[in-house]
This record gives sequence, structure tokens and C-alpha cells, in this order.
Amino acid sequence: MTEITSPTRRRLLRGLALAGGAAVLSGCAATLPSSAAPAAGRFVRRQVTVNGRAYAYQVFVPARAVPRPLPVVLFLHGSGERGDDGERQTQAGLGPYVRAHAADVPALIVFPQSPQGASWEGDTATMALAALDAATAEFDGDRSRTSLTGMSRGGYGTWSLALREPARFAALVPVCGGITAPGTRPDLDTLYVESTHASADPFAAAARGLREIPSWVFHGARDDLVPPEQSRRMVAALQREGADVRYTEFPDANHNSWDAAYATPGLWEWLLRQRR
Repeated sequence: MTEITSPTRRRLLRGLALAGGAAVLSGCAATLPSSAAPAAGRFVRRQVTVNGRAYAYQVFVPARAVPRPLPVVLFLHGSGERGDDGERQTQAGLGPYVRAHAADVPALIVFPQSPQGASWEGDTATMALAALDAATAEFDGDRSRTSLTGMSRGGYGTWSLALREPARFAALVPVCGGITAPGTRPDLDTLYVESTHASADPFAAAARGLREIPSWVFHGARDDLVPPEQSRRMVAALQREGADVRYTEFPDANHNSWDAAYATPGLWEWLLRQRR
């Protein structure tokens, strides 16, 4: 992964100050005592209960030098990280990148974990949003600068959760996701965005619902699990709606396009500029 240099860190923190106004360090003290505030970023484990079921999730809390209130990112993992251990959702995708740059990542990042056999729909989506709300309140997150990202099944979830609550998110970063079933394996036939599934053109329906949210979409050109046509069609539909959308396709990447996506130069600066 590309290391974030000190000049880059200064640019990120300056971008935060421009996006969020003057630093409000007292806001941090209101939710995280100064003696406990991390000098460098760290992960903390939390739990949320939805419809009588407890779910473990994790939160990356950035260094105390980052101005409060904090921009917030909700990350949705892929199929392989499902479970109830409260750990695996941080071990692929955005989590490893954040660990490698814990001193420099300038945002509060929420990592819910989907149960086995579930997609980011229904109660699982409700749980992810509840974890987002709880972390935002506890760690002085900025609701007007809350972004959503996910990879693979979580890329589908990015589109789905944004359609469920389009006024909540300032930006979307779906990685190797899609709208309709990928058609590559029988076990993925039920992988689609439920709210648009019955539409004559699910991509057009999704784009109409999301045209007001800036998006940066990533995919691998050689992806044989979720074909890049999923992202290409969604980007084209958003462009027809006049949406603010960027598309990066990695020519040599298969399904794992997330390592390259989260290390893309300019991604964090772009996220920090977005505000509802």
C-alpha cells in the first residue's frame, strides 16, 4: 500500500478544518475524556442491539489532533467477513488500510458485521445504521459529513443502504459491487439490491434515487465474481441522471479491487470535501 506522507497528512487535516470549520477540541472531550483520547488512531469494540439481537461492531477513532466533529465513514464488508466474532469485518478491505495508516486517517470509521447468510438488507441494514448512529453520537461524528462505502456484497449494500436513506449520506464509494445478480455462480443468484429488483430497469431506478449523492465507483476489469459491467451500467445510469459520479476501473484487478481502491490518491481528500 502507498504510505501517506507527512505532507499528505497535513493536507488531510487542513481539508478537515476547511470542511468542518475551526477545530472544536472541546467536542472530543464531551464524548471521549482527554486522558483517554488516542494520540494515534485506534479501534474500539462496541455492541448494538436491534430487535432483541446483539451485534458486535468496531469503530476506528482517529488521532485526537484531528478536528472535531469528525467526518464519518460507514464500511460494509463482503461475504467472507460475515459472522458474529466482531473481528473479521476489519480484516479485509478498508480495515487493513486503516491499520496501516492509523496515525493519518482523518475520519471516524464504523465497521458493523453482517451475520452469516445475510446481505445488507432488512434487519442487517437496520443494525448497520444503528451502529452508525451510536458511534456518531459517542465519538462526536458529523452527521452532515457521513459517507458510505463497501466492497463486494458490501458494494451492493452501499447502493442499497443509500437508497433506503438517501438524505443521510454525503458520498458513496462502492467497490466491486452491483445492482442486479451477477450471474456468475448459483449461490449469488439472490445477491441484488432488493428495492430495485422488481423495476424494469433496476440500474435506472437506482440512479434516479441516488442522483443527488456524489459517488466514486471502483471495480476490477478482470472481476469474474461480480463482473465490471455491474458498475459500468450503474455509472452510465447515474451519468444520464446528471449525477456527480467518478469511475475508476483497475485494468489488471480481479475481484480484489478494494486494496487498490482504498489506496487511491485523492480519495480521502475527495471524501472530506463532501457535505450534505
